Amino acid sequence: MTGTTSPLTAEQLSATTLLRFATAGSVDDGKSTLVGRLLHDSKSVLTDQLEAVERASLSRGQDTPDLALLTDGLRAEREQGITIDVAYRYFATARRRFILADTPGHVQYTRNMVTGASTAELAVVLVDARNGVVEQTRRHAAVAALLRVPHMVLAVNKMDLVDYAEPVFAAIAEEFTAYAASLGVPGWGSGGLLQKDWITAIPISALAGDNVVEPSAHMDWYGGPTVLEHLETVPVSHDLTHCAARFPVQYVIRPQSAEHPDYRGYAGQIASGMLRVGEAVTVLPSGRTTTITGIDALGRAVDTAWAPQSVTVLLADDLDISRGDLIAPTATAPPVTQDIKATVCHLHERPLRIGDRVLLKHATRTVKAIVKALPYRIDLSSGLSRQNDPAELAVNDIGAVVLRTAEPLPMDAYADSRLTGSFLLIDPADGTTLTAAMAGEEFVEREPAAPAADEDDKGWDF
Repeated sequence: MTGTTSPLTAEQLSATTLLRFATAGSVDDGKSTLVGRLLHDSKSVLTDQLEAVERASLSRGQDTPDLALLTDGLRAEREQGITIDVAYRYFATARRRFILADTPGHVQYTRNMVTGASTAELAVVLVDARNGVVEQTRRHAAVAALLRVPHMVLAVNKMDLVDYAEPVFAAIAEEFTAYAASLGVPGWGSGGLLQKDWITAIPISALAGDNVVEPSAHMDWYGGPTVLEHLETVPVSHDLTHCAARFPVQYVIRPQSAEHPDYRGYAGQIASGMLRVGEAVTVLPSGRTTTITGIDALGRAVDTAWAPQSVTVLLADDLDISRGDLIAPTATAPPVTQDIKATVCHLHERPLRIGDRVLLKHATRTVKAIVKALPYRIDLSSGLSRQNDPAELAVNDIGAVVLRTAEPLPMDAYADSRLTGSFLLIDPADGTTLTAAMAGEEFVEREPAAPAADEDDKGWDF
């Protein structure tokens, strides 16, 4: 096998849907081998890539290609035989296009998994059939639940090392499903976190190729899909038009031309929902209302536009609007607040403590903020149990944060929108990203405060 295939035509690509998925698993569970097998057996590997892997494998004394090297691209990863960074891979079949985020398994790289899974519609969690569900398995399931990943595949790997025994697979699947049901993240699904189609358990051998792309000849007791078949057929909706419309303003356009002397347009990408000419909208955080009089998309006027199109919106009134403002239909405008409670994953080596001064980046707006409280830290090794009032959040910690912002912000709950319900905390001194946050529903709405002064000392007194 050369590992090559004819590329899909432009027409075929346009007709396929896109699935973003992430992989996670404990160290040595065979995650990178699974990804390599998936790419190799689906003929998504170019000949020169396969030859490079073969040469690297021979140099390490291996008789057969180590498919894990297709994803472990960093030199440190190859030397240590582990995954460190998030590796993104792009491939396609005749039925679907894929963006794969291969995330690390080590506990100290939990933040990398959060990064990779934050935009995923499906998570593949690997379990070594010999070890069963371990602490990192529970940690990865909890992170996927907190990030509201819609679908999960439990890939029970190395079935060849347990003689392809059905009872081993059944016991692991039952334990994992029971744990997932115990997470109980509020607001996820119509009846709690666990939905009947949320978890799909598949017995595999990534090394031998069983049930990865082709059905296994060793497990006739299993009648479900292979990993690739499930990835190709799992229902995925990118239709954000049913969500409330959100339009963060990125740029104000005012061309100086005789043809359009009074043109004032507000450019940006629609985060969710649909915008329509004639629709009543509210500009936030000011709260002023107006009407959409025009929408320009790709240089022409249109009556409607929807996510994720980039457009320019024209309004009936000459309002004071700038980058960072949010335009939303008046009937479904989000709450505006200066007090925000969020679930966060701390990403930086420097701990996050009460009283820390940070910058909060939400959509296209960045404001000053102060950490007012750390209500609890989440223990991912035992469900989502809470440790109340921690002194700090260290790197890779997940917990709750209460923030007070210098300016009011329009904020959705993360359960309602993964785009406008998330934000980053940034170090104001050097611009380093400190924390990734998912806004909760416990907002405290107040009257907008006067903008804080720009002086270093006074600028944080809010």
